[in-house]
Amino acid sequence: MKFTKLLFVAGTLTGLAATAAFAQDAAPAAAEAAGQGSDAAAAAVAYATEPNVAYIFNTLLFLVGGFLVMWMAAGFAMLEAGLVRSKNVSMQCLKNIALYSIAGIMYWIVGYNLMYTGVDGGYFGSFGTYSFDAVGGNNLATGYSTASDWFFQMVFVATAASIVSGTLAERIKLWPFLAFTVILTGFIYPIAGSWQWGAGWLSVMGFSDFAGSTLVHSVGGWAALAGALLLGARKGRFTADGRGVAMPGSSIPLATLGTFILWLGWFGFNGASQLAMGTINDVSDVSRIFANTNLAAAGGVVATLILLQVIYKRVDVTMVLNGALAGLVSITAEPLQPSPLSAILIGAVGGVIVVFAVPLLDKLKIDDVVGAIPVHLLAGIWGTMAVPLTNAETSFSVQLIGVLAYGVFTFVVSLVVWAILKAVMGIRVSEEEEALGLDRTEVGVEAYPEFSVGRA
Repeated sequence: MKFTKLLFVAGTLTGLAATAAFAQDAAPAAAEAAGQGSDAAAAAVAYATEPNVAYIFNTLLFLVGGFLVMWMAAGFAMLEAGLVRSKNVSMQCLKNIALYSIAGIMYWIVGYNLMYTGVDGGYFGSFGTYSFDAVGGNNLATGYSTASDWFFQMVFVATAASIVSGTLAERIKLWPFLAFTVILTGFIYPIAGSWQWGAGWLSVMGFSDFAGSTLVHSVGGWAALAGALLLGARKGRFTADGRGVAMPGSSIPLATLGTFILWLGWFGFNGASQLAMGTINDVSDVSRIFANTNLAAAGGVVATLILLQVIYKRVDVTMVLNGALAGLVSITAEPLQPSPLSAILIGAVGGVIVVFAVPLLDKLKIDDVVGAIPVHLLAGIWGTMAVPLTNAETSFSVQLIGVLAYGVFTFVVSLVVWAILKAVMGIRVSEEEEALGLDRTEVGVEAYPEFSVGRA
């Protein structure tokens, strides 16, 4: 044993001596190499100039943020699949993959240019398809790849359409819904978006909506509300005397998974809306946005938990899930400026809105299957109006003008479009089809065939 230790020590000392000798020999060579490489180093520094670095990191932010928001499409699909009854799950999955695809095509054909090209303080941009950088493009003037910007903006459009899908679930026909999606993603959303993000008239006035509490979420909510009013409630949802009848969803685990996916995607939704990651300041701000986004969602959950226990003496998990989403929607209008405590409180108010708005919709006999109107429309309005509380450069009056403008435009145009579709195509399935479930009557593929009536 002692002999082994002796060999180990001797070997170690020999190795150290050899290393020291090598270092002595290598030092002059290293110095010489450093001198010879000074020109190469200078060239490398010159190549990695600030515009190049900013271009790369800005593009990376758009791409990473974009695929996180794209993943929210899966979140909406799982949330809706969990909150509808088992006989309508395939239909919700079909609608979500279809609306995402339609949104992408329409935003390329007409939407992006309507929203961003040639708005110049006006009410909408230009018509026509959008062109990306050429293959191998290296134009630094934009500060980012044009394709990355288009991709990031496109995934927001699909979010607005997903909101409509959840509200109108279980009784709307597939093709009228998809026809409305074409109009919403190709025209309604881009025109409304141009007013603020496209440097339109609201932007000139000083309206502020950092990542879309109103521009995305309330727009989707207003379109959903217009459809719900014309479509009517599901059969059996309300009794003759107006009382609401609960219609439990198919899977709380799926709905919970969908909520967590949306929560994850929201970091791209809000964080990448900084629109820049080429400086230390930008990266620091993106990090702050991530933290505030997370705190607001947590605030929405905790507020909902406590309020449900106080009022009902029990906690409805679906309301808590929507409390998280309402917190996220609430902070989306201004996720950068609030302090951590302010972010929590802003999100908490979103959760409170859900607790009180869901029974209010029941009293008004408005059937919102997944609770999208309280979460996206009402919490979106709250988040937009809360911006001046933490951002001194904004005003309540201008924020109110923006909220009203988006509400009137989106609701009226959506109502007209839904009315035309109702007259031309019909938007609601028959009572028999609704009773059987849209999986069987509209899709032809049941999500849970082994549990269907009449199956062995």
